[in-house]
Amino acid sequence: MRPVGATSVGEPEGAPPERPRRRRRAVLIVAVVLAVALAAGLWWVSSGAPAPVTTADVDQAVQRGIEQAQEAERNVPPEATTAYRMITPSLVTVTTQRTGGATTETGLGSGVVVNAGGAVLTALHVVDGATQIQVDFADGTRAAAQVTASRPEHDVAVLAVDRLPEVVVPAVLAGPPPVGGTVFAVGNPLGLQRSLTAGVVSANDRTITPPRGPALQGLIQFDAAVNPGNSGGPLLNGAGQVVGIVTALANPANQDFFVGVGFAVPITTAGGAAGGPQQ
Repeated sequence: MRPVGATSVGEPEGAPPERPRRRRRAVLIVAVVLAVALAAGLWWVSSGAPAPVTTADVDQAVQRGIEQAQEAERNVPPEATTAYRMITPSLVTVTTQRTGGATTETGLGSGVVVNAGGAVLTALHVVDGATQIQVDFADGTRAAAQVTASRPEHDVAVLAVDRLPEVVVPAVLAGPPPVGGTVFAVGNPLGLQRSLTAGVVSANDRTITPPRGPALQGLIQFDAAVNPGNSGGPLLNGAGQVVGIVTALANPANQDFFVGVGFAVPITTAGGAAGGPQQ
């Protein structure tokens, strides 16, 4: 017990109690904190910070994403358009003449440029026995041509031309398409220049016996419409790559028009005639 009037060592006489001083200090700290918080809140509002995300905001963002994806999909060209654009610079028209006595027979077929040297791959029956062969390139260049290689067992021939276009664009070649895969035939059916038709691969490894020449084996069967003038033209996949050379159409009624079944030599087979890899 401390006597009345006595003071502790080091404590001045008449000093205010310690507890009120601490209370004032705490109040001051709280006031400073509140002031800082108020200032931060005012800065947050004035700085334009985003409001809390709501369910409506999420729904709107999802809807915008769907609409943007749909718009992007609409802007992607169809496979047929892509394939046609890819093959057009490499596609050629093959015109032939066969002279017999006093008559001259004119023929029409298609072909495709397959290397940087301008070699043209076509069907052998398009040019077989021709006394004159003419090739028209995509840019309008017209050239005389001659057969430099042929594979009768596959009905394919390679043409060399005496004049090349300023820019030679060889087609891109690809492996065999699967059954059910989309394919496009491009050529000059019935004289209709650079026509495209679409279908699917119906079967692979088919064998047919044409009116002239040996049986053709290992063919791609497809249902894209082809007619006289398509022969020798490319069969394309969806990327515009050449997967075959159109060679024949089923003809049970001996009619020269399409009845729903066409055939092509796989490019892995036909390409060997032009010096490319052969399956």
